[in-house]
Amino acid sequence: MRKTFDQILEKISEKLSTIDLEGCDISIEKALNLVEFIQIQIQVLKNRLLEFGFKNEQEEICFFKEMKPQILSKLIYFNKIYTIELKRPNGSNLILKNYYEHELNSLTFFFTRNLDFYQYYRSNAVHLDDYYFRRGKPNIRLGVDSSQFINDTTFSTCYDYKVAKILSNEMLRIYLNKKLQQIDRLSEYSGNKQKNKKNKWTATKVAAIELGYGIYAAKVIDNGKVDIREIMTALQDVLEIDLGDYYRTYIAIKSRKKDRTAFLNYLADCLEKRMDEEFET
Repeated sequence: MRKTFDQILEKISEKLSTIDLEGCDISIEKALNLVEFIQIQIQVLKNRLLEFGFKNEQEEICFFKEMKPQILSKLIYFNKIYTIELKRPNGSNLILKNYYEHELNSLTFFFTRNLDFYQYYRSNAVHLDDYYFRRGKPNIRLGVDSSQFINDTTFSTCYDYKVAKILSNEMLRIYLNKKLQQIDRLSEYSGNKQKNKKNKWTATKVAAIELGYGIYAAKVIDNGKVDIREIMTALQDVLEIDLGDYYRTYIAIKSRKKDRTAFLNYLADCLEKRMDEEFET
């Protein structure tokens, strides 16, 4: 079972590598595509389980406590993003901010309702694993959700879904906070734009993106603790340019057969030339 799980997780990781997960601009189409892809992988995992089963009780617990939730959490995460972005209202930054804050508050509500289990799981406790993560072991006194009575008992336990939900909520919290930060930056940018007229970037958008990734790769801001999203947002503010889907452009830059750092090389050449000219005078 471990080999099958690792193979499926690798396929999902390859699929996710095409998306800028550090940012917060996952489109509805991308989220839906990922939901459909991960659903197929979960079905493959289920078929494998039904065909070969588990060697022992410990392998069963490990599967439902650690393996399945890793994959299921990604399905829940992208499905939630799909739902959030599909229902996102049109309107001002304030309306959008209230919308995302409401979604963020709902994560806190889930945490509060499941505090006991959350503490059990995060403390790496094992004394109730036999009830939480083995099939056919529902215990009403442990507060089993009603959904357990209609779930496929061959492929679910009382709490493997809750573990997946905890993992997905942690990812969603990051996503929603980045959305809120993005709105705050846009609001600040709009205000500053009215106050100050800035010089405009006259090179290409690709050149600006290459510059941003160069700064990111060199780790010259906060010793590399800043993420690419923050760097690109700052460049957009300073240069008054919309960098669009900069991750896709970065992939294209990486795919160049030669001179992948053309703009950075150009900057270095220009500086050397200027120094030479100043030295001669």
